[in-house]
Amino acid sequence: MAIAHKVRVEDVTTLSNDWYVLKKTTFSYLRSDGSWQRQSRETYDRGNGATILLYDPHRRTVLLTRQFRYPAFVNGHDDLLIETPAGLLDDASPEDRIRAEVEEETGYRVTNVRQVFDAFMSPGSVTERLHFFVGSYSFADQVSEGGGNAEEGEDIERLEPTIEEALGMIRDGHIRDGKTIMLLQYAALHIFKG
Repeated sequence: MAIAHKVRVEDVTTLSNDWYVLKKTTFSYLRSDGSWQRQSRETYDRGNGATILLYDPHRRTVLLTRQFRYPAFVNGHDDLLIETPAGLLDDASPEDRIRAEVEEETGYRVTNVRQVFDAFMSPGSVTERLHFFVGSYSFADQVSEGGGNAEEGEDIERLEPTIEEALGMIRDGHIRDGKTIMLLQYAALHIFKG
């Protein structure tokens, strides 16, 4: 259902354009009772991204990363964050970008990737739409040590738990990243059934 006819943008002010773009927008919204309500929202635009869960169906393992995330740290997470490989699209297609990101972060060059869904991760304030992929991997796919891009401040470690161990890491609070939890639950339902 299109809703563009229910939104009248009145003013847009850029608050910050440093790392990404933070804007304040004033608009009127046509409510369900027929009245127009003036509202103001701040939106953080960092571009769209992609993430992937790599899995080995024979060994029942998944390939995850662990790295420092300042926003999680400043909000009380005093540990490295365990995640699925991910990155911003930077004008590439989601599939091309996730292949490059996987190799940069994990050192694995994968060819068999499949998009399973996309989602807005924090639609109350962040514009990003994230494309979710799954793909199989094996030892033969490793072409480098990975570790991320040091110039971008990345210092990434690899983890290779079984799917059961990874699901247990969600339960015990070791995995707290939303995209990772979503992909692990997808894998439990659709890849590692039974």
